[in-house]
This record gives sequence, C-alpha cells and structure tokens, in this order.
Amino acid sequence: MDPPTLARLLAWHPQPIPLEPAACVLALVIYTVGVWRLRRRGDKWPLHRTLAWTAGVLSIAAVTCTGAGGYGMELFSVHMVQHMVLSMLSPILLLLGAPFTLALRALPSAPRGRTGPREVLIRLLHSRLARIVSSPLFTLPLFIASLYGLYFTPLFDAAMGSWLGHEWMLAHFLATGLLFFWPIMGVDPAPRRPSHVMRMLELFIGMPFHAFFGIAVMMSSTLIVGFFAHPPAAWHLSPLADQNTGGGIAWAFSEVPTILVLLALLVSWAASERRAAARADRQADRDHDAELTAYNAYLTRLAAREDLG
Repeated sequence: MDPPTLARLLAWHPQPIPLEPAACVLALVIYTVGVWRLRRRGDKWPLHRTLAWTAGVLSIAAVTCTGAGGYGMELFSVHMVQHMVLSMLSPILLLLGAPFTLALRALPSAPRGRTGPREVLIRLLHSRLARIVSSPLFTLPLFIASLYGLYFTPLFDAAMGSWLGHEWMLAHFLATGLLFFWPIMGVDPAPRRPSHVMRMLELFIGMPFHAFFGIAVMMSSTLIVGFFAHPPAAWHLSPLADQNTGGGIAWAFSEVPTILVLLALLVSWAASERRAAARADRQADRDHDAELTAYNAYLTRLAAREDLG
C-alpha cells in the first residue's frame, strides 16, 4: 500500500503463484541448453543473439516479477508500461535471439520413419496455421484490436476481475507482439518472406494506430476503464491524470520499436546484399563470368545492327 517509487517498482516482487518467474527461468535454461549443444559439437552461435534473447527475457521479468507487477494492478500508468514492454519491446528482443533457428540447429533429426521435436517444429513453421497467423491480414487487425478492442470495451474490466484473466492479458500482449513482429523482423524461418521494403511498409502501417491510441487515451476526459477508478486514497492520485500519463506512455513508446526494427532491417538488408554479391562473384568465378561475356556479346550485336542500318 506504499505509494510507488522507482525503487519499489524495480524491487523483486513475484506474485503468490510465481508463474512468470518460472517461465522466464525456463526460457533462459532452454535457450542456454540449445547454445551449449551447438558449441559442444563445434558449431558457433552469435553472441549478440544470446544477449538479445537474455535481454528480452529480463525485460519480461522486469514488468511481471517486480513491484511493477503489483502496482500495475493499482495504476493505469504502470499497467501501460507493462503493456508496452510486453507487446513492443520484449518481442523484438526475443525475435532477435532467433529461437526457431537455434532450435532447428540444436535439435537432433529423428530416425527415418519417425517424427521428433525438430520435425514437428518444421511442420508447424510450414503449416497452414503458420501462414495464416503470419499474414498481415491477421497480424495487423490483431495488433490494432489488442489496443482499441481491449481498452474501449468492457473486456478489459472483465479480464482484470480475476487472476486468470490478468495472466491471460499479459500473455496476450506478448503473443500479439511476437506475431506482429515475427514476419517483419525476418530473422527466424517463416512461411512468408516479404522483401525488406514490404516489411518496412507493414511496420509503418501498424505504428500510426498505436500512436493514435495513445493520443486518444491522453485526450479522454473520462475514464476509459473502471478498474483503476479508485487508487489508494493515501496516494492522493487522480485516476484521470494517471490515465492521461498512461496515454502519454503509450504514445511515446511507439517510437521505440520503430527505431529498433528499422535498425535491424537495415542491418539485415545490408547483409543480404553482401551475400547476394558474394554469390554472384562465386558464380562468375565458376563460369568464367559467362553472364558478363554474354551481355557484352549482346551489346556487340546491337552495335553491329546499328552500323548496318
């Protein structure tokens, strides 16, 4: 019941049922085992992938296993920090860790005629369900509905009325962000592989809706949800002012994923161009630059026709 401070928000404070701490530890352990298996057989795994995954898991723990998790049940602004981190920051960091790629490299292939975890994962990544949930026709409406459909309908108050509903909401934020950014990041295998330009377009289509949501919350003259209508009286906080603060957090946070994803896309684009150039050079070495020779012969024929004309 003490008013929130930075120290109290960041202090270790797991819920009575420590679901989030257990999930975070499990995620770190499984990833570490995958990296260890690769290194044991002599394969390398990029350090920055491991650091990104670790940062993603720690960002989840920072808003669910600390005081932020408790104060998020009392203040709209703290809840909005949870929402933004889980849906906009943690997914990007986790996807930069390339967990599917690590799993496909670390899991052993099953004997012929049998199906193991690796084969199941490959089937899932190439399944019709994966194509549907990675399509912008699915991810964009889901991303938008998770904002407007949740906060501007009775669904939010209904979910916050029980422990299970609140846990579902937190999982929904993370899952929505992962589905939205998965095809855009293009790090892990996916059923569809859009060009870098199309990925940027998908990003720029979704972000304005997020910014408009924050502005709408900031400018609202009434409470949009009833759950946070009565903060502890000793805190002397206005629920409407706190809601406006939460709207400002949502609006400002829309810049964070845009910058991170654009940087990742530019790095990926540059690496893709280097690989394409290297492949072209190797092909030229193998066929003694036959493509360039054929092109020069074509220009020579054109010049000869012009001379004859």
